[in-house]
Amino acid sequence: MQNIHNLKVKKNDMSELSLGEYKGKVLLIVNVASACGLTYQYEGLQELYKTYQKDGFEVLGFPCNQFGAQEPGTNEEIQFFCTNSYEVEFTLFDKIDVNGDNAAPIYKMLKKNHPAESGSNEIEWNFTKFLVGKNGEIVKRFGPKSEPSEIKNHIEALINE
Repeated sequence: MQNIHNLKVKKNDMSELSLGEYKGKVLLIVNVASACGLTYQYEGLQELYKTYQKDGFEVLGFPCNQFGAQEPGTNEEIQFFCTNSYEVEFTLFDKIDVNGDNAAPIYKMLKKNHPAESGSNEIEWNFTKFLVGKNGEIVKRFGPKSEPSEIKNHIEALINE
């Protein structure tokens, strides 16, 4: 099993961040979009973040425009939308591709280690979620229609390990 702590990503201000900075924290990594039928999930993701951040939990949002062109904005526009529409406080990163030749390394690793229940390695839609343990190992993949509230027990179990 590969460890995501060895990867670097770009924040939405284009500064580079080593995911090693999240060692010891439970992560929920989500590809997000602002104009999707599932965009309301930002509210549930923010609720998870508010509830568990003090316990060492982080939500990492990666905007993606690969599904129905539902994330057309710039990083600044996306941040503005999320902050003003859903009071998002968790970290949003640079817009990326999650599928195809230009898929970001983090998503290549996530997909390789946890294919969808259908057996596909591809991300099927916006708001696919990956739960990562404190040690950086990818624990579980949740489909786009999995509500953030359905993930609480999994988060609590990892926090309490």
